[in-house]
Amino acid sequence: MPIPFEFWLHHTIFYALLFFIHYVCGLLVIHQNLKVNYTRKINHFAFFFIPTLLSSVIEYPYSAATFLIDIICAFAFLTCFIAPLRNKVGVLSVMFRSFDRPEDRPFTLTWLYTQFIASYLVLIPILIYFESREMLPLVMIIIIANGIGDGLAEPVGIRFGKKKYTTYALFTKQRYVRSYLGSACVFVTTVIAILAFHQYFSATQLVAALLVMPILITLAEAFSPHTWDSPLIYAAGGISLMGVFHYL
Repeated sequence: MPIPFEFWLHHTIFYALLFFIHYVCGLLVIHQNLKVNYTRKINHFAFFFIPTLLSSVIEYPYSAATFLIDIICAFAFLTCFIAPLRNKVGVLSVMFRSFDRPEDRPFTLTWLYTQFIASYLVLIPILIYFESREMLPLVMIIIIANGIGDGLAEPVGIRFGKKKYTTYALFTKQRYVRSYLGSACVFVTTVIAILAFHQYFSATQLVAALLVMPILITLAEAFSPHTWDSPLIYAAGGISLMGVFHYL
């Protein structure tokens, strides 16, 4: 299937904006001492919201081919920041500072790469399941829970969270701190997302989803390895959502 021109235009504008936002955020970290925890989440929201906003202006048909290219583009973007490239290109070095938390070194890119891979491995069967039942929009519930809920968890927790707990990370014995208030953001966002798509549920299914999904997704975020929230949120949300429609 040929890739439409609108797809390339959409992605060209998206990645141009993404590079610009990363660069500005990197400058803020370097020159204004803004916490990377905040700039990293600015990047996170940009990655989540800009494609959606652009799609309202530049529409293109989704297909397996466009989805595959989306994955390739995401990995190509991350690859721009490997040490041999960013050490030679100053702009990339500045952009890298926008998401390179000191406590994540030297695993910053390793964790991002593996999280992307795991997230897509989890998302693909979920997308296939709901596409086969003509209920693909429901996948947005878990995407919103991750994109907005988890996106808010860190900055809200850092700024307002008083009660903390620790979690582990891959490839290291170091412990990392999360907050109960941050995790509450995930819970509340999931509830709102389910209610926003209530028309797809029967009354019984809606009640079951509200009782089960927010709790499971919040626990998945709470117990997931540091920087590895997404695949576990998608897995917990996707499996529980499929269970609601399969058994009720």
